[in-house]
Amino acid sequence: MSFGVLSVLVLAGLAGPLLALSERGLVPVVVGEIFVGLALGRTGFAWLHPSGPTTAFFADIGFAMLMFAAGMHVPVRRPGLARELKKGAVAAGAAAVLAVGSGWAIASVTGLSHAALYAIVLASGSAAVLVPSLDEFGLLGNRTALTVAAQVALADVASIVAVPLVLRPHRALHALIGVLAVAACAALLLLALRALRATEVVRRVRRLSKRRAWALDLRLSLLVLFALCWLATRLGASILIAGFSVGLVVAAIGGPKRFSRQVTGVAQGFFVPFYFVVLGARIDVRDLVRHAAMIELALLLIAFGVALHIVAALVTRQSVAAGLAATVQLGVPAAVATLGLQEGVITSGVAAALMVAAIASIAIGDVGVALISRHAERPTDVEASGPPLSA
Repeated sequence: MSFGVLSVLVLAGLAGPLLALSERGLVPVVVGEIFVGLALGRTGFAWLHPSGPTTAFFADIGFAMLMFAAGMHVPVRRPGLARELKKGAVAAGAAAVLAVGSGWAIASVTGLSHAALYAIVLASGSAAVLVPSLDEFGLLGNRTALTVAAQVALADVASIVAVPLVLRPHRALHALIGVLAVAACAALLLLALRALRATEVVRRVRRLSKRRAWALDLRLSLLVLFALCWLATRLGASILIAGFSVGLVVAAIGGPKRFSRQVTGVAQGFFVPFYFVVLGARIDVRDLVRHAAMIELALLLIAFGVALHIVAALVTRQSVAAGLAATVQLGVPAAVATLGLQEGVITSGVAAALMVAAIASIAIGDVGVALISRHAERPTDVEASGPPLSA
C-alpha cells in the first residue's frame, strides 16, 4: 500500500456519491463503490489486490465501522418504538419462518448449497439504510414507519448474531461463546457509561472536549470498537458482532449531534467506501454471468425477499408499502459475502449474487418508504418528541 494506491482508492470511493446525485435516491451509494471495485479488481484490470495485508486490514476496519453504523441506527431511544415492538417482532418472526422455506426452495431450484445462508439473508434487514431514509421523510413519528423500523431492527440483530454461527457450523459452539463474551462486554460497558455520564467530572471533561474540539467521544468509541474487535477475533467470533454491539451501546446511550457527524466523517468519509471498493475487487462478475444458477440465485433472492416481507406485513395487518420498506438489506449480505469469501465457504459468483440482490432490495425499500410517506397522515400519528435521531 502506497499513498498513490490510497489516493486511487479514495477516488474510487467518490463514485458512490456521484452515481447517487439524483434527488430521487433510487441509486444506492454503495453501487458506485462496488462498481469501481469490480473494475479495479478480479472482474476488471486486476490492479487492486484485496488479499494484500494492508488492504485487507483497512477493509476489515471498514467492515467493523459499517456494522458500528448499523448498530447506531437501531432506533432504541425513539419515542413510540416500544409500543410497536410487539407487531414488529411478530412481522420479523413471520418473515424468518418464511425465509427458512424460501432458502430451501432457492437452494433446490438453483442446485446450490447454503440454504441456511440464503434464509438468513432473506430474513435480515438493514436499520442503517432504512432508519435514515424514514427520518429523511419525517416518518419516525408515524406508527407504520415505527413498526417497520422495529421489525427491521429486530431482524438486523438476530441475523447478525446468526451469520458467524451458520458460516462455521463445525465451530458453532466456539463462535457462540465468542458472541456471548463480546455481548457481555458490551452490556457491562453500557452499564458503566450510564453510571459515569451523570457524574460532574465526566460532564466537565465532555464540555472541554466540545469547546476545544478534542473529539473524546469519538476517540473512546473507536478505542472500545477496536478492543472488542480484537477480543472477537481472539475468541473465534466475528468483528461484525463487535462493531454492531458497540453501535447498539451508542444508540442506547445517545450522544451529541457532533458525535454522529464525527462518526459519519470517519466511517462514511473513508473506511466504509474503502470496504465496499475492496469487496467489489474480491468479486468476479464473470462467475455470475457464466453460470445460469448464479443469475437465478440473484433473481430468486430478490423475488422471495419481496414476497415474504409483503406476506409478513399482511399477516400483521400492515400495508404492502410496509412490506416493501422492510425488504431493505445491506449489512448482512455484505457480511455473508465478506466472511464467506474469507472462509472459502461461498464462491465469488454467490457473493456477487448476494450483493446484486442487496442493491435491488435498497431500491425496493426506497419505493416502500416513498409509499408510506405518500399515505402518512400529517401531523404524524405518534408525537415525535424527544431527541432527534442523531442526538
